[in-house]
Amino acid sequence: MKVIIVGCGKVGSSLAEELSNENHELTIIDTDQARLHRTTDSIDAMGIVGDGVDYTILLDAGIQEADLLIAVTGSDEKNLLCCVVARKAGHCQTIARIRNPIYNEEQEFLRREFGIAMLINPSSKAADEIFSIFKYPFAERVDSFVNGDVALFHFTLNEDCVLVGKMIMDSSRIIKSNALVCTVQRDEEVFIPNGHFVLNANDTVSVVVHRTEATEFFTEIGMMKNPVKDVIIAGGGDTAFYLAQLLLREKNYKTYVKLIESDKDRCEELAEKLPNATIIYGDATDRNLLSEEGLETAGGFASLTGFDEENILLSLHAKKVSGAKTVTGVSRSSFNSLISEMKIGSVVYPGQVTSQHILRFARAYNSGMDSEVENLYKLADKKAEALEFKIKTDGSFLGVPIMELKFKKNTLIACIYRDRKVIIPSGQDYLKTGDSVLVVIAGYTVSSIEEIFI
Repeated sequence: MKVIIVGCGKVGSSLAEELSNENHELTIIDTDQARLHRTTDSIDAMGIVGDGVDYTILLDAGIQEADLLIAVTGSDEKNLLCCVVARKAGHCQTIARIRNPIYNEEQEFLRREFGIAMLINPSSKAADEIFSIFKYPFAERVDSFVNGDVALFHFTLNEDCVLVGKMIMDSSRIIKSNALVCTVQRDEEVFIPNGHFVLNANDTVSVVVHRTEATEFFTEIGMMKNPVKDVIIAGGGDTAFYLAQLLLREKNYKTYVKLIESDKDRCEELAEKLPNATIIYGDATDRNLLSEEGLETAGGFASLTGFDEENILLSLHAKKVSGAKTVTGVSRSSFNSLISEMKIGSVVYPGQVTSQHILRFARAYNSGMDSEVENLYKLADKKAEALEFKIKTDGSFLGVPIMELKFKKNTLIACIYRDRKVIIPSGQDYLKTGDSVLVVIAGYTVSSIEEIFI
């Protein structure tokens, strides 16, 4: 598939790397020649120096033959205009990144009127992820499937967890809730375990479970923690704003939010938009200020200042002086393996969140817009994937007991969602048209469910 990416900042370069790994024909447009060369030197892509809204530049990039254009510059307006020009100049599908809350609230209108296939807001998506972590603080990360009814919880086993030292096949004798271990990350290795796999302390695992059963499951394994009800947010940017909105809108329990921002005008704006939050004008890196605002007793702390180094240091400090559930916003993913060793709690990469959503669309479009791909998440430092498929067409694998099907290596059917019921499949279960199916794979990529079979 021929793909044009306009803008090679943090999101654009991350997306280019992902798409290049899947052997798409890439052309990248950016006004910064040095930044463009840094990206094209490391991947197989053609670079064009110029403005993506320039019709001539788009023609040079091959817009008339392109299948997909993705606009991820730093300007919402430029991204939207680029998509409009691309639709007029060629016949490709378009994706635009937006960040302004005004555009975020008008997504349906913009898609319909401008003919844009997808709008993605990194700050909003990152806030969704952080909100889930505070709602389920026993997890380090939460990935949602089938409209949020099913979740993949990622967490590290402590020594007191009842699963430690047990084979996965024996866990059903200990646990009554409907759950399944999908991946295990042990040091640098990633496993899609079978029933004989023995879990160790400090393993990072992902477990699929219906959200309504999550509390029961984590209680059974001895790792239950109540939702965070008082949160301090360092930084007042868009992600912080969206997160505060989500926390304050939670209906099941009241959440208290304090937000610290160093820009006085921004504080006044946030105070108007978030009347139920406490907005504090000050420097979030001031340890005395954090102490005065109750960091030592806070249930949750999110460092979202816009500067990776500040965020990391703030989370290290929070882990040292409090028992708060910490979440760190990091824009650059080049040092994620190093950051994961720092034990700063949950880390959210808005750029990766964005690229995963766009990658899902690209996979679906590449195999036809009637493709079953509904969702996609990278797991275990991108060494595995969890994909949600909606089975819309007939196939020889339908109606056949899973135990009789032949799968590619490192493949697991983790969940079947049928008639609003979650099925953790056994060998006797089968797939049928209309099912939503969660599949976990490692070592290869797929665009349709047929590709997981031999």
